[in-house]
This record gives sequence, structure tokens and C-alpha cells, in this order.
Amino acid sequence: MDLNILWFILITVLFAGFFFLEGFDFGVGILLPFLGKNDQERRVLINTIGPHWDGNEVWLITAGGAMFAAFPNWYSTLFSGFFLALFLVLVSLIIRGVAFEFRSSDSNPLWRNTWDWMIFTGSFLSAVLWGVAVTNLVKGVPIDAKMQYVGTFFDLLSPYTIVGGLTTLLVFMFHGALFLSLKTTGEMAERASKAAQSIALVAIPVVLLLAVLTYFQTDLFASFGAGITLICSGAALILALLLIRSRKAGWAFIINGLTILLFTASLFWGLFPRVMISSLNINWSLTIYNASSSPYTLKIMTIIALIMVPIVLLYQGWTYWVFRKRITQKDLHY
Repeated sequence: MDLNILWFILITVLFAGFFFLEGFDFGVGILLPFLGKNDQERRVLINTIGPHWDGNEVWLITAGGAMFAAFPNWYSTLFSGFFLALFLVLVSLIIRGVAFEFRSSDSNPLWRNTWDWMIFTGSFLSAVLWGVAVTNLVKGVPIDAKMQYVGTFFDLLSPYTIVGGLTTLLVFMFHGALFLSLKTTGEMAERASKAAQSIALVAIPVVLLLAVLTYFQTDLFASFGAGITLICSGAALILALLLIRSRKAGWAFIINGLTILLFTASLFWGLFPRVMISSLNINWSLTIYNASSSPYTLKIMTIIALIMVPIVLLYQGWTYWVFRKRITQKDLHY
């Protein structure tokens, strides 16, 4: 395995980790105005992710940094071509972060309600836009021979990518509801469990529709492994629904996490060795070789990653262990 392949795998892992961890953050934020019947309940919901949301976003920053250093042509084409979409994601993430910190700084009900809806808006837009973005990668976008994106923002929107956005929206909502069923108590946990079951019933047909559209509109199934992985992600989602119906919330959360990981892996597997597909000419696609940095740069990055990645993983694992208990109305800091 050469370093180009290694860094493609590492970036895949970083995005998979981001979607797994930030997925339940987005889900909780979207469900906040609906599951929280009053201010105290909404504070409980926010405090389930309060210690984690900013650490989860580090996975995205690291993925972007790794892409910039290892595959600069990929980074420049993606961030210039998807500029407006990624700008909206950035604004959404900023809105969420500000809302988490500001909403409880004033007891005025209007103030708190406004920031609660800002959390919802930021989470909703982020969940949808990430689905649109990743499905565009496998569908292909207009890239010319100079590795430049020559389309517009509206070229990123199609029936296929919109279904992709709905898929991530619903799967993240399901993920968030399962997380809440584990992190809250009493009536709130029961309410989250029922919400998870209802969301899954909508998510499953949407995921199956995305799989069918992926077969006809992309070449992902040309890779047997990528196709099987995508099918397995749908099977994991169904299994997660069966588990939460059996009141096995912990296992349901783990299996739905597997849904997200397998979905992300299937998309990147279907891309490989490409990183962006040109819809104008397949030969103009960006690959892990024509988009990469020099071998020396990749070597230095690999050494640093081998030292730092285990430390970061251990630290984040420790934070989840410290804040592992269920949240009650006595544990409110946000």
C-alpha cells in the first residue's frame, strides 16, 4: 500500500468519524424543538451533547486539513466548486455553536426560544447539505481538463443528490433520537425511543430509494465491495429499528452507527482511486495520484499522524467516558 492510498483511507475514516459523532449532534439539534416540551426539557437535551459537540467537529477540521495537505488539488477543486454549499455548512455550524453557548445566558423565554430554533436550523441545514455534497462526489460534477469546477451551485442539486440530503437528514435524526434514549431518563427517554421508531420507518424507504438511484445514476456498483457495503448499510438500519423496538437502545445506537460508517465507506470505496468524478469527461476526474502532494510531504504527514492520531483518539474516548452518565435536570450547565 502506497502513501496515496493510506491517506485516502485516513480521510475516509475522518469523514466517517465525523458523520458518526456529529450525526447524533445534528439529530439532537433537529429534534430539540419537538421533543423538548418546555425550557427545562430542552436544556436536558442540549446538555446531552454539550460536552461533545465542539470536539466532534474537530474530525471535520482534521479531515479538511488532511485533504489540503495530502491532496491539494482535490481540496482546491472541492472547496472552490462547492463554495456556496460549504459556506452554508460553515454558517450553519457557527449558528449552532453560538446558540449552544448563548441560549441560557438570558432567562427571557423569547431569547431562549429563538436560539433553540437557531440550533434546529443549523443542525437541519448541515445534515441535508452534507448528504447533497457526498452524493455529488459519486455522481460526478462538471470539472474541466484543468481540474476546475465549471458549474454553478444549482448543478449540485438533482433528484439524486436531494434524496442523498434527505437520507443523511433522516439517518442523523434517527441517530440523535437513539442517543437521547441512552442519555436521558424517564419520560424523555421513552419519548426519544418512540421518535426513533417513527423516524426509522420514514428513513428506511428513503435509504432504499437512494440505493436504487445510486445503481442507475453512478458507477458505484461497478465495485462489488462498494455495492455490497451500501446494501449492508441499509440492512443495518433495518436491524437498528428492530432493536429499538425490542427496547435495546444501546445496541440500536451501535448498529445505526454502523449504518453511517458503512454508508460513508461505500461512497469512498466507489470513488477509489478517484476523489472527484468529472461529469464532462471521465478522464478529467481527480484521482489520488494526480491530486496528491509530493511523496516527501506524504511521508512527513504519515509520521506526524502516527504520533498524534492515537493521542487524539484516547483523549476523545476519555471525554466520552467522563460524561457517560444519563442527564437529568440536576445536571444542567448549558
